[in-house]
Amino acid sequence: MFRSLIRKEIEKVVSSRGGQAVGAVFSVERPENPEHGDYSSNVALVVAKSEKKNSREVAEDFKQMLLRRPTSKSEKTSDVLKFVEQIEIAGPGFLNFCIKKEALFAALLSSTLPGKTSDVCGFQHLMLRRAKFSQAARRVNLEFVSANPTGPLTMANGRGGFYGDALANILKAAGHKVTREYYINDAGNQIKLLGESILAAEGKISAKEEYYKGDYIKKLKGKSAKRAVGILLGEIKKSLKKAGIKFDVWFSEENNLRKRGELKKVLEFLVKNGAAKEKEGALWWDERVVVKSNGEPTYLLSDLAYHLNKLLKRKFDVAVTVVGADHHAEIKQVAEKIGFFGVDQNRLKIIIMQLVRLTSGGKEVRMSKRAGEFVTLDDLLKEVGLDAARWFFLERSPDTHMDFDLDLAKERSKKNPVYYVQYAAARCYSILRKSEIRNPKSEKGKDALSHSPPLITKERWKGGEVNLQLLSKPEELSLIKKILQLPDIIEDIANDYQVHRLPRYAYELAKTFTDFYEKHRVVDSKNPELTEVRLFLIHHTLYAIRHTLNLMGIAAPEKM
Repeated sequence: MFRSLIRKEIEKVVSSRGGQAVGAVFSVERPENPEHGDYSSNVALVVAKSEKKNSREVAEDFKQMLLRRPTSKSEKTSDVLKFVEQIEIAGPGFLNFCIKKEALFAALLSSTLPGKTSDVCGFQHLMLRRAKFSQAARRVNLEFVSANPTGPLTMANGRGGFYGDALANILKAAGHKVTREYYINDAGNQIKLLGESILAAEGKISAKEEYYKGDYIKKLKGKSAKRAVGILLGEIKKSLKKAGIKFDVWFSEENNLRKRGELKKVLEFLVKNGAAKEKEGALWWDERVVVKSNGEPTYLLSDLAYHLNKLLKRKFDVAVTVVGADHHAEIKQVAEKIGFFGVDQNRLKIIIMQLVRLTSGGKEVRMSKRAGEFVTLDDLLKEVGLDAARWFFLERSPDTHMDFDLDLAKERSKKNPVYYVQYAAARCYSILRKSEIRNPKSEKGKDALSHSPPLITKERWKGGEVNLQLLSKPEELSLIKKILQLPDIIEDIANDYQVHRLPRYAYELAKTFTDFYEKHRVVDSKNPELTEVRLFLIHHTLYAIRHTLNLMGIAAPEKM
């Protein structure tokens, strides 16, 4: 919110300097230390380097330009003065911005927009309103999970599944049109192995090390490979439903690619353009085989055909593909070679989910008795619950290996971060329920959000009916600032797909609220004015917590 306004004003100054400064790539971020202001920019350092000048002197120039006041009636006042209290220069030339309290109040009031349902808060409408006028809104194909229909979903599939589900919610909240897609790998060698694994379980052929194992294979005795795929895919869909993960498209390799000649078209293009060459009975593209000597296409060929289908045939602006670490080599080749077909490589985003272990007491544990050597997603959800599973997977960056702490996930105390955040939401609900200030337009039986005093409007505030200046304590102002960070968090994740920012923000928001709650009384019968504005603040806190948890697919319980 304020970050984009600050960036816009800085860009005006950069443009006015002309020369080497134009096009400078600078940052506007929230400093980790609140004493350094509300926002900080390195623009002076970047411009000073390009202009070969002293960075402190450049920073002083920027400060003066940003805070300029009109010297004549024809000169316009800087827009920065409308929301910035002061700008300080720190270190070698960082510009630190402090936001006016009045601007914070106005922004908080602006985020109160009417939602269509109780599950959609003002922040989502604020993001959509902003995106409506943005050229960045795009059609995004988000493919995730896509586990082979040769066995049950594992805990590792859950990590990618929850990540993809949350990312889809965030991209949608940022104004993008998102298609959630599951790629059904129902053709090729793995399906052949599935059929042979069933035959081996029946004792009709000798068992091999590469065959699928586990009790689920024994239950498929008497079934063909095709029939087994249908059964296993049905089980996968049931597991995804339990996990709250939905898909818009189920894309079959067999039906949507092979039977429609998509692989053949890609191969013909490679041969025609001299890329695919025969060697040792197989077709090669550089150092990679695209068709084996037995005529079977490799993963590279089918994956290329699939991603070209997304980007060229179905014309998605961006294709985001979430895969496990075991697919790193194959998908890397697709990302490198898709440009050969005239596709901008920046339109393909690859997210690699690293490995995960289940631990208890610091040691790895296994829970599944029916699936052999892996923990199923169903078993994990049964053991720790959906909310804890989602949180613990989402709080870690995809590119990090992680240990899933079973003991902490099951604990119902402040040590458990998801419980801590949910408890903050429940406390907000409780405060609003117990308050005597209610929205006269709300119906009896509605949730606690309708019990808040959302009747505080800009008109009432500017008319002097409501004194928001009463929210002057450091804990109150910190809470307002934390609430207003949510649109920026959503915008950042929509740009770089770092979903772990969201649970971190949720925890920080809950902690900031708890710090306020433990130091200040909300409902005070002797001070109705203060009570009204603090209930207004609680209302917005609950909105922000609930919307954040909703984006992660986690419940915000009214009672705990």
